[in-house]
Amino acid sequence: CTLDSEVALRVGGDFFFDPQPGDSPVNLVLIAGGVGINPLFSILLHIADLHGYQEGKGNRHKLGTAKLYYSAKNTSELLFKRNILGLMKAFPGKITCCFHVTQQCSQICKELQPHITGK
Repeated sequence: CTLDSEVALRVGGDFFFDPQPGDSPVNLVLIAGGVGINPLFSILLHIADLHGYQEGKGNRHKLGTAKLYYSAKNTSELLFKRNILGLMKAFPGKITCCFHVTQQCSQICKELQPHITGK
């Protein structure tokens, strides 16, 4: 987004991401805290499937980027972190993530360090 961009936010409830072939591409910003990652991780997996299908078979889906902001008390409470890192490696620039920890006391592993903000 740029300054003065209009964005839509949705909190809670039933939600999904199901782009149809021919839809204009959209860039997603997904924001999760703690176990709230569950439905958003499913959306990330769906996006990865569509990107993989798009690259392999040239489907008609036009996909934008997906940026995940995910916060937890510490890195041990970041669910699916290894899977998310794998998606970022598989689809560089298309799927990105920034983890935020609020009460980390121990050293953060090198694999996560480039993606962590907070204490």
